[in-house]
Amino acid sequence: MRRNVLLSWSSGKDSAWTLHVLRQQPDVAVCGLLTTLEEESGRVTAHGVRRELVEAQADAAGLPLQTMRLPYPCPNPLYEAAMREAVRSACRRGITHLAFGDLFLEDIRDYRTQLLSGSGASALFPLWCSPQETPELAGRMISSGLRSVLTSVDSKQLGQDFAGRLFDEALLSDLPPQVDPCGERGEFHSFCFDGPMFASPIGADVGRTARQGDRWIVDLSPVGRRPIPPRAD
Repeated sequence: MRRNVLLSWSSGKDSAWTLHVLRQQPDVAVCGLLTTLEEESGRVTAHGVRRELVEAQADAAGLPLQTMRLPYPCPNPLYEAAMREAVRSACRRGITHLAFGDLFLEDIRDYRTQLLSGSGASALFPLWCSPQETPELAGRMISSGLRSVLTSVDSKQLGQDFAGRLFDEALLSDLPPQVDPCGERGEFHSFCFDGPMFASPIGADVGRTARQGDRWIVDLSPVGRRPIPPRAD
């Protein structure tokens, strides 16, 4: 039986890799991407990525983009109500599953599963693994040709100089030992601009870095089809 999947899309490497993994499964049809945007800024929640860049990702993936606009900060009941409505709308279009790029945080998995309970859609976690397996997962992403840039960095765990860096082998070797190589505990978020899940690279310029609360946020600007170059150190 075919599973019609809507993919929760953060714009980062894990979402992009989830898309790639799902497309390898013959019984899965990925039908669209679902992204949460901050109402005032129009940027992806937590990642700080502009809507235009997410739209470019959807175009490169050949998939429709469904968005939820929410205030920031967003009360949890408001988020849950918006998510349930988005899922109900997707189910009316034939969606049977909502996929997430979560890796090993069981409380997050349980929360998402419970949130979808009774909605008509089931939760999928195609990348699920143990914390010990994320170094190998990160290496597999990079060796596949996935290219991503760090757009949001937790200032309590990483220095400002990590913001704007490419997600590559050099970055992995520079991460402190307590930082997960995939940033699963929120150490960093990213924007994926190239890889096997896209028909062509997404062009972007890496702009200035600014402090927002406990995070360093990098401003990316769309620039046609020119891919992000390595940052000069």
